[in-house]
Amino acid sequence: MFTGAHELVITRDMHERKRIMFERSDAFVALPGGIGTLEEMVEQLTWAQLGRHRKPILLANLKGFWDSLIDVFTHMGRVGFIHSAATLNYVITDNVEDILPALRAAAARVSEDEKAGEPETVRRL
Repeated sequence: MFTGAHELVITRDMHERKRIMFERSDAFVALPGGIGTLEEMVEQLTWAQLGRHRKPILLANLKGFWDSLIDVFTHMGRVGFIHSAATLNYVITDNVEDILPALRAAAARVSEDEKAGEPETVRRL
């Protein structure tokens, strides 16, 4: 067990994990990671695209890790599957030092109500 954690949250499944993560988060940061990280980040992008929340979503593109995914998003927009850049809204940083300033700037543009999401939708998640 990781002994340095301030709190350990054990969930029944991935759906509960993501619901709790959403409820407790003011923003989302996708560090370089695997399929689970990708799935969690894309779900938050999807929810934001659907208008479920406006919490900042940041891709920590350390050493170009997310470059290929960003290219896929660009391609999806170019061929018409993403209709507006505003509907797929995320922030990219290339350095760890830039993560918090970028999140603060993005969060300053969003009200607390917008961050909370639609209550009915969040309850069903």
